Amino acid sequence: MMHVDGNAIAGELTEIFAADLTTAVATCVGCGKTGVVAIADVYETGMGTVLRCPECDSVLLRVVHARGEIWLEMRGVSSLRIAAR
Repeated sequence: MMHVDGNAIAGELTEIFAADLTTAVATCVGCGKTGVVAIADVYETGMGTVLRCPECDSVLLRVVHARGEIWLEMRGVSSLRIAAR
């Protein structure tokens, strides 16, 4: 399966947070790597979108559109740092 960089998830995250979070700094629970969301690996399937750590391949977050709702699970991110406007 091919993947693209974290910029591919910008639209979905903007729907949720109303900001471009690809520049937010996330810390991976699995390995502790810290970096902007844009460098993460994104896998898009019919079941949703999965963001993986480019260092250890741990799942950082999942986004699923179902039944008129957006489900966001971020158990793989220990912190998400967003620049103030």
